[in-house]
Amino acid sequence: MAGPKEANASLIASLPDVGPVVMINYLRLRDAQAYKRYSELTMPLIKARGGTVLWAGDGEGVAFGDAQADHWDYVVLVRYPSRAAFLDMLESPEYQAANLVREQAVERHVILASRETYSKMAAPKA
Repeated sequence: MAGPKEANASLIASLPDVGPVVMINYLRLRDAQAYKRYSELTMPLIKARGGTVLWAGDGEGVAFGDAQADHWDYVVLVRYPSRAAFLDMLESPEYQAANLVREQAVERHVILASRETYSKMAAPKA
């Protein structure tokens, strides 16, 4: 299974794949311009698999937790129709090329896979 070295693809593949998943991206940026290029490269890959960015924003400060260790520069919520769609994107040759830009752009990148249990956000239109 190809993919970024940080990816826990086997863990994601082992979780129940019973519907949409939201990947919560926490980022500490090294180069904001490089991250913008990475985003431009990956948006078509996300959309091609039925995914969408639900929300993105700047991290302003840690309201609860360790102000240094828990600080993130940027947070992005990306919804995929399934875990399989997310993994398909990670394993694609196009993503492998984009990942080289991501590695330049981020100091640290954590993605938390989450299954919706409640939301007031409307599902994206097909």
